[in-house]
Amino acid sequence: MKIENINTLGQLKTSGYKTKSIKDELRENLREKIKSGQPVFEGVHGFENTVIPELERAILSRHNINLLGLRGQAKTRLARKMIELLDEYIPFVSGSEINDDPLNPISRFAKNLILEKGEDTPISWLHRSDRFFEKLATPDVTVADLIGDVDPIKAANLKLSYADDRVIHFGMIPRANRCIFVINELPDLQARIQVALFNILQEGDIQIRGFKLRMPLDMQFVFTANPEDYTNRGSIVTPLKDRIGSQILTHYPETVEIARTITEQEAKLDENQSEIVYVPSLAKDILEQISFEARDSEYIDNKSGVSARMSITAFENLISTAERRALIAGVDKTTLRLSDFIGVIPSITGKVELVYEGEQEGAAAVAQNLIGLAVRTLFSQLFPKIEKLEKPDEKTPYSDIIDWFFAESGFELLDDCSDADYQGILDEVTPLETLVKKYHPQLDKKDRYFVKEFVLWGLVEYRKLSKDRFAKGHQFKDIYGSYISKF
Repeated sequence: MKIENINTLGQLKTSGYKTKSIKDELRENLREKIKSGQPVFEGVHGFENTVIPELERAILSRHNINLLGLRGQAKTRLARKMIELLDEYIPFVSGSEINDDPLNPISRFAKNLILEKGEDTPISWLHRSDRFFEKLATPDVTVADLIGDVDPIKAANLKLSYADDRVIHFGMIPRANRCIFVINELPDLQARIQVALFNILQEGDIQIRGFKLRMPLDMQFVFTANPEDYTNRGSIVTPLKDRIGSQILTHYPETVEIARTITEQEAKLDENQSEIVYVPSLAKDILEQISFEARDSEYIDNKSGVSARMSITAFENLISTAERRALIAGVDKTTLRLSDFIGVIPSITGKVELVYEGEQEGAAAVAQNLIGLAVRTLFSQLFPKIEKLEKPDEKTPYSDIIDWFFAESGFELLDDCSDADYQGILDEVTPLETLVKKYHPQLDKKDRYFVKEFVLWGLVEYRKLSKDRFAKGHQFKDIYGSYISKF
């Protein structure tokens, strides 16, 4: 029988519907997905062999779950993905504030309605998209917000005393009965509020201003927490931790390839940007490498973490930098340049927590340093290694380029110069073309100029050339000529 035709308790019983708890519901649907080989947490990358198996084991064990990890590690996304493991629709008693199961009601309202109307009790259907509740734990959250309080207006309207449980106004948790309830940043919740969750997690009791109600709430709790919070803002009280079945540690992407997949999936670009700006593959690798460098940087507080959102917003800013340049030039298409990375600095400075040494350097200087480190790391993977100690007359793969700069005194690359001017300037450095062809003969023509500029930036990082930033662009010089010109 279709759910459109099931509108009463009698029809529900006739249909053969059987009550099951939300934890059993999640478990059974997960079992079916695993057996059929379907992806369970589609769109979450990098956790296939670590977090997701642990999360699946926790669901199979019917546990309440705590996801512990630094910011930007997809904790909330994982919790929201659990919605897909719920049945598409479940029945509830029409008018119930707490989604009473018609076959197992727990509120006085639902019980009285069933006593009054019997088989004709009206029922409604709740879609799984409406079975997800989320609350950010902040210091101002109260017991009344989460569990409930006495409502004097309800008492006056119903002409009941405060001693009657019908005057209770239910909080978020009872209203999330038969749903997934997520509390984000659990350590931020005051200890006395955490204590109020003890019995809900274990026995289903709730107590409101002296009323002890036996309401076996049927819920799947998911908590998220940041390890930094344990020392900076608060902690999870021990008895509450004891009632959480599984604590699962999340982590950042382990490879640049995984990080790229996440960024490309999450970045919000419109069709115009995708059509206007061509992005070389190497540019995407550099962008992700910046985050990897940031997580190891001595200037950044690694306990705070570097969110994956930094790469996402940096990518959006990077595309917008090239798009703005194309709009100024009045052209329909352009290719991203390495000098466009100047546009990602605001995304970096707003996403990292600096230690004292980083504050001394300045956020913008730290951001530029991270870009340079990312270039340096990838340069050593793509081109011959530059040794720290070289003999004065020793010929290296880069000697011709360095000699060109010594003879020609360098050039300027303006941020908003046209593609033709940009390519013409790089083509003048003829040894660049020879080097790129030698070590990357199969390189796509669209990527060639980006890689040429990348070589220059790499040589700057290894102190073979000099690069100075001025108001409208970058100036590249021979390092010794630059040194001499200062005197």
